[in-house]
Amino acid sequence: MDPPAERRTPVDRCDGQGREGHMTEPILITGGTVVDGTGAAARRGESVLLRDGRVAALGSPADELAAADPATVRIDATGRTVMPGLIDAHTHLSFGEPTGNDELFFHRTEAFSSMLSAHNAQKVLRAGVTSVLDADCLWNIGVELRDAIESGFVEGPRMRAGGNALMTMLGGTAGRLIRDEGTTGYATVVHDVDGIQREVRRQIKYGVDWIKIMVTGVIPSVKGPEVKVWNKREIQAVIDAAHELNTPVVGHCRNSLSTKEAAEAGMDLIYHASYMDDEALEAVVASGSTLCPTFTLLGNLVDYGEKVGTAPELLDLFRAELDVTGVMIDKAHRAGVRVLAGSETGFAITPVGEWHARELAMLVQYAGFSPMEAIQAATSQAAWAMKLEGQVGALQEGYLADVIVVDGDPLADITVLGRQGAIVEVIKEGRRIDLSRPIPERRPRSGEKVSFLAACPLTRAFALEDTALAEAARSGDALSDEQMADLAKA
Repeated sequence: MDPPAERRTPVDRCDGQGREGHMTEPILITGGTVVDGTGAAARRGESVLLRDGRVAALGSPADELAAADPATVRIDATGRTVMPGLIDAHTHLSFGEPTGNDELFFHRTEAFSSMLSAHNAQKVLRAGVTSVLDADCLWNIGVELRDAIESGFVEGPRMRAGGNALMTMLGGTAGRLIRDEGTTGYATVVHDVDGIQREVRRQIKYGVDWIKIMVTGVIPSVKGPEVKVWNKREIQAVIDAAHELNTPVVGHCRNSLSTKEAAEAGMDLIYHASYMDDEALEAVVASGSTLCPTFTLLGNLVDYGEKVGTAPELLDLFRAELDVTGVMIDKAHRAGVRVLAGSETGFAITPVGEWHARELAMLVQYAGFSPMEAIQAATSQAAWAMKLEGQVGALQEGYLADVIVVDGDPLADITVLGRQGAIVEVIKEGRRIDLSRPIPERRPRSGEKVSFLAACPLTRAFALEDTALAEAARSGDALSDEQMADLAKA
């Protein structure tokens, strides 16, 4: 389903200025292989001319126009790939990379989170991501960050932003940490159709581009994957209220029934679509809903969870979700469903600026996409999520000049987009981003992280365990590394 048309009037440009208000010199990129984001075959040695914040010409016309303008800056991309800036359709830039919901909900302040979000936005842009959909946030930081970037005093990707995710009192992925009333962290609880309409209207009043619903959540009494925590009438009420005000809706759906009912209600964009079955897929195809499977978070947990302390019993669950959902996303894609790339950047397992491009590799690995199709999912297809179809996501004349130059060939190896140092140029709306300028290292703020008095219960048996190793430790004898490891397991 296509989202309602853009409500906000685009910012006017003065001649020679990008939207961010910085003077931009014409740029001619020469010698590279152009992958234009539309799915067209790569074109070797094609020049790209950027002028006044847009793609002015390609090929011979670009060379001719540049030759007539001595002010043109030239970038030699010989042996490299020239392609549109990436679009990440699932980020959480205001979250600050928490290790869990307790930290996210109860160890954050609005002012500090706002400044940290602006700091992190730079990292996203440096990673070659020139646009993001940030569908839910702490407080109303997403909208404010979007406007700060558009105003030109914060460097970051172009944004479309949501407000607080809507939840029923059952909560979402945070379960009972969500209060029964009001707002907790990124979530606002609604109870009935009247309350739904009021909250949707309030968020739209304060500038959101999208409304988000947490359709599934965790209930302690129910084992296994997340369960649906909204009924069909409530889902429909959100979508109707938002669509009446020209605003699209995205839903977090991590089981098949939630995906089916969200699609039937007219959900514009569905995150995850976990364990989708054929009946749910039929509903998605019939409704025209778009899918954003968000494999990267699961992939990072499966591949690196042991390194970061993920509970071992969860790893097989995440792996099964990836395998099962990947097959169905492939099936959806072949059935003509629009599929977008989204990394769920913003958590400790998906830190900002690190893993955005992995989603393209995951689509190739798990959902049967070709590298070209994966690139489209993060460029021309994802322009839809930005409400900027025909303006971003492709290297075509008249499009906004969002460009990256990659030292490598992503069509031969899609993982090159995530390789350290592979993205050698980032241009947003005709302005080159200085990739050499250091970003200050962020250190943990006092009180930001959850502190523990003990990592496990100190039982008498554990405390007084009389082993040879423990005795050696008490007597001050030096222990080998192997003995220390054994003692830690005691």
